[in-house]
Amino acid sequence: MKRIVFIMMALIGALTMQAEDTYPYLTFETTDGTKASVPTSSLTLTVSGSTLVVGSQSFTLTNLSKMYFSNTDETAGIEEITTATLDEATDIYDLQGHKVSKEQMRKGAYIVKTKSRTYKILVK
Repeated sequence: MKRIVFIMMALIGALTMQAEDTYPYLTFETTDGTKASVPTSSLTLTVSGSTLVVGSQSFTLTNLSKMYFSNTDETAGIEEITTATLDEATDIYDLQGHKVSKEQMRKGAYIVKTKSRTYKILVK
């Protein structure tokens, strides 16, 4: 296991130098689908036991599903949602914690829960 991690780190280090201009981020995806991007400009990798520390991020090695270079920071979590997302909403809350319906939504920020995810949305 340590040998694989060492080879992986050496490979990442070599690729980082080439990828820095084209792909400014190294993105890690965990088994639960969470993504974290680390800038390649000041990339440092450290393995301590079963934990991989990359910049200010740390990951348990067994929870990593993939890592790849990307040209955008995928940590932001900002994505477009559609009206279909609102149609499958199980709960909608305003920022004061009051439960509201789709019809009650006015300009402002809301938390929308579906069966699979929770979204923060801004109604303009």
